[in-house]
Amino acid sequence: MKILIYGINYAPEMTGIGKYTAEMAATIAAQSHDVRVVCAPPYYPEWRIPSGFSSRRYAHELRDGVRVSRAPLWVPARPKGVARLLHLASFALSSLPVMLRQAFWRPDIVFCVAPSLLNAPTGWLVARLSRAHAWLHIQDFEVDAAFKLGILQGSFLKRAALTAERALMMRFDTVSTISNKMLERASDKGIAAARLVRFPNWADTSVIYPLARVSCLKEALGLAADAIVVLYSGNMGVKQGLDVLAAAALALKDHADLAFVFCGDGPVRSTVQAACGAMPNCRIIGLRPVEELNELLNLADIHVLPQRADAADLVMPSKLTGMFASGRAVVAMAAPDTELYEAVAPRGIVLPPGNAQLLASVIRQLADDPAERARLGRAGREFALSSLSREAAFSALEARLCALHAARQGGAKPLQQEPENEAR
Repeated sequence: MKILIYGINYAPEMTGIGKYTAEMAATIAAQSHDVRVVCAPPYYPEWRIPSGFSSRRYAHELRDGVRVSRAPLWVPARPKGVARLLHLASFALSSLPVMLRQAFWRPDIVFCVAPSLLNAPTGWLVARLSRAHAWLHIQDFEVDAAFKLGILQGSFLKRAALTAERALMMRFDTVSTISNKMLERASDKGIAAARLVRFPNWADTSVIYPLARVSCLKEALGLAADAIVVLYSGNMGVKQGLDVLAAAALALKDHADLAFVFCGDGPVRSTVQAACGAMPNCRIIGLRPVEELNELLNLADIHVLPQRADAADLVMPSKLTGMFASGRAVVAMAAPDTELYEAVAPRGIVLPPGNAQLLASVIRQLADDPAERARLGRAGREFALSSLSREAAFSALEARLCALHAARQGGAKPLQQEPENEAR
């Protein structure tokens, strides 16, 4: 089967959507499918192009058995508002000729990854030109998030953007997303249930697993061997609510047995640095190499996920899978009616968003209760093994792709999946 994957983010980005898209492409290719990818050079979450890649030139490479074509784009120093839209538009425009050439390859499935939704019209067009199945996979509802978080403003602009989003989504043969609440939101936008598929993010539980020893990063960061480490790892953007965790760290600055580690990059990193970077028990570090990911996640005694309330149902934090797989206690901030709450509550601690003092109090309580941390860690690990494994996610996807291919080869109408059989 020929599968064309189209999305702005891709490996070697180590976090966020690019990580999952690359792992998906490599896994599908390993199942004897012919996979091509059209993407941008890596830039996330640092918002800069690393050496070895260019923001101005087209490039091609073979990565993990996948043919990758990279189109140039503009990367702003401050990815906000109009600058962010121009950034996304630059890739949508530069990737257009690359995608149109792929129509001559005649893929069976064109798989578009959103963000960015600005790519989707080209993906849909190429699918129609090549008579392929058009599949839109939504990692974030970026339009909703942009207005709720204040990245974009204006009632007229919001109505226009939501109308365009709905019209575009309804043209795709399949629309998938990563959680039940996000499926509900897609349904509310008018997408028929028969076209909706749940395709969740996953954890590689053979790569991320509990260590029976202290992480070697503890000594490398100059932390005491017996320090209780509170870890945030991932993108440092607006929707992550890192100001709350920074405030909690400040409230606990005199607790010498605690250590706070913020690992990642993004627009809010400088704010976190200014707020608590001078604390002796705080470390702010960049993303670690992929081969150190398990050491990083095992550095935590307590993982903290301070998601903003107004983004809770618009995004499902991809970092949560690794946190559970590491077998360490998880504390998240989410309202009771959100998917994040439902995922964490049975096996972690969930607090109302925005309350730094409450977060600080819970961190202190968990730090004083190693038995409870161990219990929560075991529960999270068991959940990762039973529900978040890479094998389970891709078994369902492979079955769906093969059914679509069989319908295409037989000249039948593209498969429409019944709601009760949605991939889980």
